[in-house]
Amino acid sequence: MRNRLIAAILCNVSFLPVFAASRPIGTWVGTWAAAPMSCPAKSGEPSAGDSTYRNVLRTSIGGKGFRVQLTNEFGATQLMIGSARIGIDTGDGSIKPGSDHELTFGGHTSVTIPVGGLMLSDEIPMEIPAFSSLAVSVYVTDQVIATRTCHLLASSTNYVTKGDATKVDKMKNARTTDSWNFVKGIDVRTDKNAFAIVALGDSITDGAASTKDANHRWTDELAERLQKSSSAKQVAVLNEGIVGNRVLRTEWGQSAIARFDRDVLAQNGARYLILFEGINDINWQDPSEDASADELIVGISQLVERAHAHGITVIAATLTPFAGADGYSEKGELVRATLNNWYRTAGVVDGIVDFEKAVRDPSKPTALNPTYDSGDHLHPNDAGYKALANTIDLSLFQ
Repeated sequence: MRNRLIAAILCNVSFLPVFAASRPIGTWVGTWAAAPMSCPAKSGEPSAGDSTYRNVLRTSIGGKGFRVQLTNEFGATQLMIGSARIGIDTGDGSIKPGSDHELTFGGHTSVTIPVGGLMLSDEIPMEIPAFSSLAVSVYVTDQVIATRTCHLLASSTNYVTKGDATKVDKMKNARTTDSWNFVKGIDVRTDKNAFAIVALGDSITDGAASTKDANHRWTDELAERLQKSSSAKQVAVLNEGIVGNRVLRTEWGQSAIARFDRDVLAQNGARYLILFEGINDINWQDPSEDASADELIVGISQLVERAHAHGITVIAATLTPFAGADGYSEKGELVRATLNNWYRTAGVVDGIVDFEKAVRDPSKPTALNPTYDSGDHLHPNDAGYKALANTIDLSLFQ
């Protein structure tokens, strides 16, 4: 009996190398991401069903194959996808002829995504370079969709038209939208040493006030710097910013605490987190909801603990000045200064990027440098976003 058992084990072991050799070589790492949000249907809007959504986006790193993540995480009912394709974007809602590929799911060209769920497409074994401009076209069948899962501020022009237009190179009678719809990520199969930096933040991370369709968010500028570094070409940057987002309360998108598992821990290849949240916790429309420094420190400490438990290194970005912005107060300024000082001295986070120092006005440190101010005294302009990225020491990610 014992000899037969050993023989059976040896027989099974002999098959392991054959099975392993048949699997694709490399590892999955996110190259692009957008934090999903709830986008309820508005009165007077065209029906969200029987429509094709063409989402225009740009990768951060390249790979030898890729897959797409479609999402219904905030849908109230199951989402029926009739077809989906991906191609090279050439502008104005067009794709390069012959460049598009059909997305399949377990070999099927259509898929139903359950409430609160997402679906990964099958791998497309095609090499794509860094900074590829892609168009992901998703056709949702004729159905009642009370709430789309979207990313509200894409800072890119996207397109919607009635019917299944996933195969057409140029969409006809399309309307534009500033949101990404039903798509949340693209992974690439790449070198085993590749990894991702996740940027968790609010509107400044989301790229508010940056030039539309120009990819001038600070995360884009950081990705550009990494690509120019001979040792960091396989380091991806995933933007998980949400306009109006807060650490402790849910309003525009779920709070950072509520969405942390989905938007940070679940990212493929995530090794570093740049945490840049809190300004909306201390400067909200309703002052009764403003958080104290102690409350923010407790909330952020929770995020750090959860990241560390998953082997993710946490880099804190100091909160930038906002004197002169709507809702600014000396009380809020004191909370901002206290949190920044805690980052610098408490030793809780693994590193610091001093965004405050990069864009503050030398003659008035509580305010943005006019050179970097978009005009609302809160959000940087393109030059300001570049200054934020340029202040990041790339050796943090070695």
